Amino acid sequence: MELSLFLSMLGFLWVAAITPGPNNMLLTASGANFGFLRSLSLLVGIMIGMQVMLLMVAFGIGGLILLYPSLHLFLKVAGSVYLLWLAWKIGSAEYEKLDTDNPPAAQMPFWQGGLLQLINPKAWLMALGAVASFSLAGEAYRTSVVAISIGMALVNVLSGLIWLAFGTLIGRVLRSRRAWRLFNLFMGLLTAACVLLIWH
Repeated sequence: MELSLFLSMLGFLWVAAITPGPNNMLLTASGANFGFLRSLSLLVGIMIGMQVMLLMVAFGIGGLILLYPSLHLFLKVAGSVYLLWLAWKIGSAEYEKLDTDNPPAAQMPFWQGGLLQLINPKAWLMALGAVASFSLAGEAYRTSVVAISIGMALVNVLSGLIWLAFGTLIGRVLRSRRAWRLFNLFMGLLTAACVLLIWH
């Protein structure tokens, strides 16, 4: 893949990765509630889920979504239900003062980040757009998919770290039980609002 095409692809992926969405709301809430280091496993889960989904798109499943609109509808419904469940979990989270020496034990599990990708229509569209727009035909197809995979990993780790740091900073600023409850409720509402992006 030529450098100019790779840089164009990075720009496309960066805009998709850094803008607010389900992944970033989840990372922000996790950073605020559990701290930066304890949320890294969630980020790794998101990144692995994105890579699995990209490979599925590149090697066949993406074509099924385009061929069968009902499969896309199923992804939208499943993604919406899962996001609403996550929104409820975030919004109703119990208050626990963030202590970097003794952080809360019940952090968001690794698998939650990966699973979200597989039913996140926005993420599917990101992968479909990247493969459709930036993969090369013929012999160069596999190497271009590798380049897309590397680009996706780069933008996901950078944007994920930014949103985690933002959440962690918020977690250090919030001092009262009431502020925590309001923050978690706000993040839950923002996560629920991501459902509107799926159906837009």
